[in-house]
Amino acid sequence: MDRPGDNDAADAAAVEAMREALNELPFDGTVVIGEGERDEAPMLYIGEKVGSAQGTGPKINIALDPLEGTTLTAKAGPNALCVLTISEEGGLLNAPDTYMDKLAIGPGYAEGTIDISRSVTDNIRAIAEAKGVPANEIIACVLDRPRHDAIIDELRSLGCGVKLITDGDVAGVIAVTDPDTSVDVYLGSGGAPEGVLAASALRCVGGQMQGRLVFRNDDEVARARRWGSKTSTGSTRSRKWRRAIVSLPPPGSPTAHCSRASIAAAIA
Repeated sequence: MDRPGDNDAADAAAVEAMREALNELPFDGTVVIGEGERDEAPMLYIGEKVGSAQGTGPKINIALDPLEGTTLTAKAGPNALCVLTISEEGGLLNAPDTYMDKLAIGPGYAEGTIDISRSVTDNIRAIAEAKGVPANEIIACVLDRPRHDAIIDELRSLGCGVKLITDGDVAGVIAVTDPDTSVDVYLGSGGAPEGVLAASALRCVGGQMQGRLVFRNDDEVARARRWGSKTSTGSTRSRKWRRAIVSLPPPGSPTAHCSRASIAAAIA
């Protein structure tokens, strides 16, 4: 980096290193989640072709975040990650650059234990029952943002432990898979692209995650439509936030197949 605390320099170094590494690999890859759309990002943009076997190698889709936790890195903090997931062509959700409500638990729970359409209280009680402990022994990880004040208040009213993180919600979601963190559940809203990356990690270990796209304005709705999505206002908590549920890869499923068509189905 050029100087301590330089977020842009940290991100640029990570992008360039990942791009060089990808272009050495013998595949025909397409970035479906990257640093932004082509007019916003000079490298690793959505739709960019990577790999040394264009037209001849296996066709794959790539979702990536060269530096998840840019500020953490620039300030020499913990939990920054270099994140990348690969699938066969059509196997990843082309998530628009919007927010996503996220609810995640680790492996060992029956399918259906959590449900993002239920309240925080109902989900915490369901997790506690499945784990065989009282609700006040559940520990939740939440991104420390004013938009999560109501979630945090509800968790504390149940007596739950609350681990607040300043940045890096991919690491926050992954924490539910590691017993050493003591985190039982991750909840709250963050970037939709990061939600896909986190869901991929959970799929590897059998965890569960549900996501719900959040549209804060008409520009974000238009961005989703550019990916082939039909949008509607759906259910709302306030007039500023539009939501649509997206089904993320369930544990053990052979292929996610969450492409543009599935965004349309989820949001319509």
